[in-house]
Amino acid sequence: MKITTLIENQAPDSLCREHGLAVHMEYKGKNYLLDTGASGQYVENAHRLGIRLSDVDAAFLSHAHYDHSGGYREFFSENSKAVLYLQNTVRENCYSNFLLYRQYIGVPKGLLEKYRSRLRFVSGTTETEPGVWTVSHNIPGLSERGRSGHMYIKAKNSFRPDDFSHEQSLVFEREHDLVLFNSCCHAGVVSIVDEVNHALKATGKKVSYVFGGFHTMGLRGPGSMSGRPEDIQTLGRQLLNRGISCVYTGHCTGIPAFRILKKTMKERVRYMKTGSVINL
Repeated sequence: MKITTLIENQAPDSLCREHGLAVHMEYKGKNYLLDTGASGQYVENAHRLGIRLSDVDAAFLSHAHYDHSGGYREFFSENSKAVLYLQNTVRENCYSNFLLYRQYIGVPKGLLEKYRSRLRFVSGTTETEPGVWTVSHNIPGLSERGRSGHMYIKAKNSFRPDDFSHEQSLVFEREHDLVLFNSCCHAGVVSIVDEVNHALKATGKKVSYVFGGFHTMGLRGPGSMSGRPEDIQTLGRQLLNRGISCVYTGHCTGIPAFRILKKTMKERVRYMKTGSVINL
């Protein structure tokens, strides 16, 4: 399995960067795309990295935020065959609300209608192709996480805390383990690992590798899901206790939190900046 980060917050001078995430995966002779960053810049990076987006067999949206869905128009322009798998709760209705400041942070307006023929809505635990799974959340208390992260869903003329029902994990099954992708882990990475292990227990395999952001950027800032350095240390220890071989993280994890994780997890955590290529 080969994983290439097409865009992320950090990048070498030869590639574009932005606050967003897009990841390309090669698995069992097929090509997959998870998210498209905040714009179409990942397309330029893909060209420079020798990746043909026209060859992607299936695409996935991790959750309904702009920094993961901003480049699907460019993807559909480059690729005429792949469908996009997303949770059946995805709507154009995500907002941040901090003090008196409210901002739309969702999927680009009009995207879902314009490309509805390319969309495949899923829920629960779904095997989209042999060995490729999407897993939705079944974790209690997520609305409170939305409230503490200043994230809301607009319903008619009112707003309610986001419960992240629009978020999903993407999982690849290998011979002896599972490889988990969750771009922002709004539900908490440790809870998500446990959720995926439970959802796919019939396979007899567990998560060994985790890719994605942990929403700890800023530690105490708006949208942060964990407020203290000691919480980040605990997170690292909990992942180690679950037998995770390695975590590849970036984007909304943030550099300060990554450095704390590095002290706790040593070589079992690595940064997945733009252009990174990982072979498992």
